[in-house]
Amino acid sequence: MREKYRHWQRIPTRWADNDVYGHVNNVVHYAFMDTVINTWLIGAGLDIQAGQEIGLCVESHCNYRASVSFPESLDAGLRVGHLGRSSVRYEVGFFFDGREDVVAEGHFVHVFVDRATRKPVEIPATLRTAMEGLVVA
Repeated sequence: MREKYRHWQRIPTRWADNDVYGHVNNVVHYAFMDTVINTWLIGAGLDIQAGQEIGLCVESHCNYRASVSFPESLDAGLRVGHLGRSSVRYEVGFFFDGREDVVAEGHFVHVFVDRATRKPVEIPATLRTAMEGLVVA
């Protein structure tokens, strides 16, 4: 499974991520996905402060396969499952540190819109080119 992801980021868990059952709460996985995606987007050239185009999350989902707890770290793999004119489906896989075991798999769909009008726009060319490098069949 690891070979199907194109970009990797290490995610350390925090003490506050554990819930009363002693494992990282489900909502934290969504925050991890958001962090991985936006870290990559900023690195690819998205100007989150003043850029004319922004990506809005219109759909998200996560399947949980195993429990993880603080102080474990996760390897987060990122790929693009679908690249449209104004939308992109990012897929994220979380793996135990250095292992093949999948902790969770999820996706986010961003629609790119004009910052002021919130109307859909084409994905900016520089981001599209970068996203094409994350596309998997």
